[in-house]
Amino acid sequence: MVAWTEYVLQGLIYLFVLAVGIVALALLVMLIVDRTQTRDAIRRNYPVIGRFRHLFTTLGEFFRQYFFAMDREELPFNRAQRHWIERAADGHGNTVAFGSTRDLRVPGTPIFVNSAFPPLDDQATPAPPMLIGPDTRHPYLAPSIFNLSGMSFGAISAPAVHALSKGAKAAGIWMNTGEGAVSAWHLKGGADIVFQIGTAKYGVRDEHGKLDDGKLAEIAAHEQVRMFEIKLSQGAKPGKGGILPAAKVTPEIAKVRGLKVGQASYSPNRHEEVNDWADLLDFIGHVREVTGKPTGIKLCIGSLDTIAEFFALIRSRSEDYAPDFITIDGGEGGTGASPMPLIDLVGMSVREALPKVADLRAEYMLEERIRLIASGKLVNPGDVAWALAAGADFVTSARGFMFSLGCIQALKCNKNTCPTGITTHDPRLQQGLVVEEKWRRVQQYAEGIVHEVETIAHSVGVAEPRQLRRSHVRIVQPDSTSTLMSTLYPYGPSPKAA
Repeated sequence: MVAWTEYVLQGLIYLFVLAVGIVALALLVMLIVDRTQTRDAIRRNYPVIGRFRHLFTTLGEFFRQYFFAMDREELPFNRAQRHWIERAADGHGNTVAFGSTRDLRVPGTPIFVNSAFPPLDDQATPAPPMLIGPDTRHPYLAPSIFNLSGMSFGAISAPAVHALSKGAKAAGIWMNTGEGAVSAWHLKGGADIVFQIGTAKYGVRDEHGKLDDGKLAEIAAHEQVRMFEIKLSQGAKPGKGGILPAAKVTPEIAKVRGLKVGQASYSPNRHEEVNDWADLLDFIGHVREVTGKPTGIKLCIGSLDTIAEFFALIRSRSEDYAPDFITIDGGEGGTGASPMPLIDLVGMSVREALPKVADLRAEYMLEERIRLIASGKLVNPGDVAWALAAGADFVTSARGFMFSLGCIQALKCNKNTCPTGITTHDPRLQQGLVVEEKWRRVQQYAEGIVHEVETIAHSVGVAEPRQLRRSHVRIVQPDSTSTLMSTLYPYGPSPKAA
């Protein structure tokens, strides 16, 4: 027995000496490598210990998110926003105790004007469906105020697309394909689909990258494809086309998009055949004629003067040439990959753009012809209620639905290493996203948003969300007082005049 114990002890000593030797050898190798490399001055001057700077920088995101940041401090989305979405997606109640953690003195904060005599519960109603493209061959009666914004198959994974489509079908909302074209995973879930025609025209392009009318008609023949959205720009990268790293272009994605496997996808920064607003109206009319379905545009607003020119041109021609809808994406919008100057500094915020474009729509008497869709960081009930009051007919979200799938804001969307399986095509990581579990969360998040927007609408004294007016919202000013949005933007849409 004693001899056996001695053997074990000796073995442990040998292992310890071996481990120390390996560590010492590794440190020596790192010392030599760091001293001789020329790229990093810190590691060259402080070998081995200089490596901790990079380690701590990398871990900084993790520690800030989980230990140091307050509930309302993080960007692009804070813990309070993510927690609300998580509870809504789980189907749990979203009541809170004690008091609000939101600082109501921050300029720009919307505060809703409660009514002394709100409607009784049995007097409240859901928002009725709204018709888009009534004069097209196949108009779309859109059932929900809140819908799923564009996320391309490629930017997100097959299980993510499938779960989103299935959840959207269950919730009765539409799903935008993003510029990556429609895949079998979109159709498999059964959702209503808005097909986005990006500048590269994936899914409807010929071998030269031009619009192929035959393919366009083939896509339109799918009953689930309800509308077409011509993407001019998006908030996260106005003036820059879509970017899909080569590592994400799998055989399946290459087939859907019309690319080679492993070929990085860089969409043009605009549609080659659209040089001005007149060309755009012609392009919209062409797509609508070929498909027979409502056709609109998506853009990030840079100048209101140009939008006024666009509306004036529509008026000078005819309402028949107008887009059936306009999706306004704010400069705060998200993406899987964008140059930092564009994501940080270019494009008007949806908080400023939406009410002003709604006013221009009213000025040119196009309210009944063009539906307005608001997009850009609108993920919680207050965001959606604000947008409806400001003049939107619909609100769409992408990142809110990513959170409902389990996104943890790891900020790895462009690296094919997403730990939740949402934005990666690594099969090992994708297995973490179980479609049969996640689609229900998508449904419950959408339903939770709509329910609580209805709650806000009832609290201000109206029966349903589309009756929200600018006079129902106060906006906090720099001196911490609040002013009615109807005072800040006095010329609103006539059906929702403040």
